[in-house]
Amino acid sequence: MLKSLALIAPALVPSWRFFDRITASPRIEVARMVEADDPATGWREFRPRPQSLSFAALLCRLFWNPAWNETLFLTSCAERLLEKPTAHSVTEIASRICAGLDPRAAEPFFRFRLVLISREGDALQKEIVYVSSPYSVTAG
Repeated sequence: MLKSLALIAPALVPSWRFFDRITASPRIEVARMVEADDPATGWREFRPRPQSLSFAALLCRLFWNPAWNETLFLTSCAERLLEKPTAHSVTEIASRICAGLDPRAAEPFFRFRLVLISREGDALQKEIVYVSSPYSVTAG
């Protein structure tokens, strides 16, 4: 009996040593451009979190929230891109951003960047850690 409890205990009482290190989670920002070689300006967060949700929306999100699942996947890709850059991570992020952008907009190109936000005192510091090459929205 004691041996069984010893085997089950790690599942019931999680260890904070599960994470080897805790760092800032990268945020993905997007900028649209008219030409591929234009400078990227007007950066905005890709899929920002809603400021508030109703109780019904929160309840619904407990059972069905595919957009948030995809956002978690993109965050995972961004973390892998910072830790060990691969073409797969870049392609996954770019293709999902492309699918979320309006192809009829006046700016047919976009770039994405990864930023880390940290708190220093009362101020938030934004560090740009990756900027992509340009992508065409219409090439999707």
